[in-house]
Amino acid sequence: MASTFKPLIKASRRTMFYLFVVSITVMIITPLFFLISLSFLSTDASYSYPLPLLPSLSENYELTTGERGYLLSLEQRNGEYKTMLDTDDMEKMAVYMKTRLSTPISIPELEELTARVDHEGTVYFKRRSDLLNNYYTFFQITRDAGPAFIRSLQIAGMTILISLSIGGLAGYAFARYTFIGKNLLKFSTLFVRMFPAIAIALPMVIILAKMGFYDQPIGLSLVYSIGSIALTIWITSSIFMGIPESLEEAAQVFGATKFQAFLRVTFPLALPGLAAAAMYAFLGAWNETVSAIILTQFNPTFSVVVYQSLVGATGQVNLAAAGGMVMAIPSVIFTFFIRRYIRQMWGGMTI
Repeated sequence: MASTFKPLIKASRRTMFYLFVVSITVMIITPLFFLISLSFLSTDASYSYPLPLLPSLSENYELTTGERGYLLSLEQRNGEYKTMLDTDDMEKMAVYMKTRLSTPISIPELEELTARVDHEGTVYFKRRSDLLNNYYTFFQITRDAGPAFIRSLQIAGMTILISLSIGGLAGYAFARYTFIGKNLLKFSTLFVRMFPAIAIALPMVIILAKMGFYDQPIGLSLVYSIGSIALTIWITSSIFMGIPESLEEAAQVFGATKFQAFLRVTFPLALPGLAAAAMYAFLGAWNETVSAIILTQFNPTFSVVVYQSLVGATGQVNLAAAGGMVMAIPSVIFTFFIRRYIRQMWGGMTI
């Protein structure tokens, strides 16, 4: 009897596993999908209810005579036309269509359409939507967006350099040398990661100000490196422990110095761990916002700029979504280039 239900139980477990995997996948993909879609929506569409799942590639308009001049209406999803603007200022209408409706149109085209309205009464026309309008607008109206992007890349690069140079050497020392209090010291490096970022950032304001590094990329890099160094130590020490010391000794037998043996033998084998540590350091520095808000004033990072674009007086969710997508690009590119080493890290290291 038990053998009869055994295939059924096995199939039900497999089904539950697949349902669990699909549910997790949907939970991850759905917010990402809405973020991408929102970054392409016009300002009018991003505040409509229900929110469109996909941006419209083109828009249908109605132009007729209004009380103040010409009445511009936009076709809705139910086929009805919604009044958007009533004006006789063609420049104002062109700016409105570009910024609010993501539909670029020239003033001569509008003048031609209004001439038809004077003759025919009502004119219907169709224009292609500019799906990248939010991205252009974000960098045009958001304060310091371009320089902040470059500044964040500099901060992330310096954080990687500091974390790998100090954390990597410390990890090598923990893996190769024996000394009193080694395990306690190694464990104590994780204490700093137990504190929230804001708890570290507040006293660092005074320290960086005295050093002359407040509101400077190097100052943020030093703060970000505090937590990254601890993680780098644990990752690299595990990697170095997995590389037999006999390989370095064999290289020294053939005439290499200890530094040459490390550089030519150990370092290439440790690249997967170093790449993983670099990825964590980059993502931590690139995405950090709380500390950057406290430690910057006139030189914000790109994550702070994106945050301010959402909560500021002129904040718009579609512009913030566009900024968020731009912010994701460097992370994707960086991970793409080091994916081979990360794959080796996941798959284990064969010597």
